[in-house]
Amino acid sequence: MSVWHEAISKRCVGTEVSPDDSPDPDTPNAGGRDFEAERQAARERRRAERRRLLASGPPSPCVSVCQMDPMTGYCVGCLRTIDEIRDWIISTPDERQKILGRLPGRKERSGL
Repeated sequence: MSVWHEAISKRCVGTEVSPDDSPDPDTPNAGGRDFEAERQAARERRRAERRRLLASGPPSPCVSVCQMDPMTGYCVGCLRTIDEIRDWIISTPDERQKILGRLPGRKERSGL
């Protein structure tokens, strides 16, 4: 028995299933649940939350001059690191504000 089957078995201990309750594998939407629709709905909720968070915080400092300086590791246009650029869209507004707060010091130190 696989680990997944063991976990399911442990969760189902004490529940009784009659032969009439078992889903027919040949029937679409067996068991009365549409897992694909549930998965899509959850995905849309996550996307909406990310869009809300992105709109609620400071705008990106990107100026469309996207080139990484090999000496500093910063983008020549916005002075962010590649990790900061990549994570901007999933960062909270507070995290984005912290990144923006570091940029003026980088400009002075890097000479870019």
